[in-house]
Amino acid sequence: MDTAEIFASARAASCSLQQMEVQQTDAILSRLADLTLENADAVLEANREDLSGMSQDNPMYDRLRLDRHRLESIASDLRNVAAMPSPLGTVLDSWTRPNGMQICKVSVPFGVIGIIYEARPNVSFDVFSLCLKSGNVCILKGGSDAAASNAAIVSLIKKSLAECGADENIVNLLPPSRESATRLLNAVGLVDLIIPRGGRGLIDYVRQNAKVPVIETGAGICHTYFDKAGDLGKGKAIVTNAKTRRVSVCNALDCLVIHRDRLPDLPELCSGLVRHNVIIYADDCAYTALEGHYPADLLRHADSDSFGTEFLSYRMAVKTVDSISGALEHIAEYSSKHSEAIVSEDSDAIVLFQKMVDAACVYANVSTAFTDGAQFGFGAEIGISTQKLHARGPMALRELTTYKYLITGNGQTREP
Repeated sequence: MDTAEIFASARAASCSLQQMEVQQTDAILSRLADLTLENADAVLEANREDLSGMSQDNPMYDRLRLDRHRLESIASDLRNVAAMPSPLGTVLDSWTRPNGMQICKVSVPFGVIGIIYEARPNVSFDVFSLCLKSGNVCILKGGSDAAASNAAIVSLIKKSLAECGADENIVNLLPPSRESATRLLNAVGLVDLIIPRGGRGLIDYVRQNAKVPVIETGAGICHTYFDKAGDLGKGKAIVTNAKTRRVSVCNALDCLVIHRDRLPDLPELCSGLVRHNVIIYADDCAYTALEGHYPADLLRHADSDSFGTEFLSYRMAVKTVDSISGALEHIAEYSSKHSEAIVSEDSDAIVLFQKMVDAACVYANVSTAFTDGAQFGFGAEIGISTQKLHARGPMALRELTTYKYLITGNGQTREP
């Protein structure tokens, strides 16, 4: 099908999806989980084809890579979403007017959602499962780097739909070209919502060119502030985990902000990074504190580009501040409003930090690595929204619904 046919078939499939019983959607997701494991070899072979065209030094390589463990995790996530209650038909509010008119606010799907994403084939599974469970048809537009992987995955999705008696056009994959992205962004009246998942360049392109409404899932420039009253053991564990668990994800730590009084503890705070060969870009004060205590070949002087950078690699900046106010100012200047953390035993400092930091997720004594739909108990996520309208933070089933008002009466009419 060409893009026009895909958009038209998606709109038609949306009508049939509204009538689907929740038992059927859950059966589709369970069957897809089985098919994913049964066809793991074929999916991994397609993924190897994609990987062969990308350097392992590319920060996107880890995001692109699939293995059996990741496929098992994906299958588990599919079953988790199937087990979750449907977000549709939830009565959000209700009241009766003095004239006896009853008003009910009820959750409903958007309809057709377009997703534009880069080299992350797992997104194909996540998007489909959450869209299906929330009653939305999805149109996927992946990047060329993951073309073979996405094609193999969507083939399995369509097979699960067909085996369970559902319209295969509940999901469709667009060609991995700029032209198809442009057509998707301009599909007014056929597509109800666009969600981009990727780096700042992709997000800016979508926001600047879309005529269809957009929810941004922003880049993650994440900070952790080690306060004057921070616990060193907790801080070391949090910094190590947030930076090194998976460097290519949006919740990974990019900048450690440290109170000047705790500079003597900086070498220990960063000691867990050494075995991962993390390169540190330190300001002058932090550099002096680390010099001779951190491998010289991994220690660099920070410059103007070191702060406000989403590294997506084994690199991290360190900024020294004189107070919590200084930390708040630095974060306000460079944050992408994704995930920020404070390490402190001072309850007043924690309250101030969580109140004043403008981000979707603000942590106290917890690694930013937990900004994830599954970790929040949502089953999976379609992305992390960094905007403030409609949805913010991990977007899962509830965030993929809107609402309408149902008004019931008994012949009421309005006076002229």
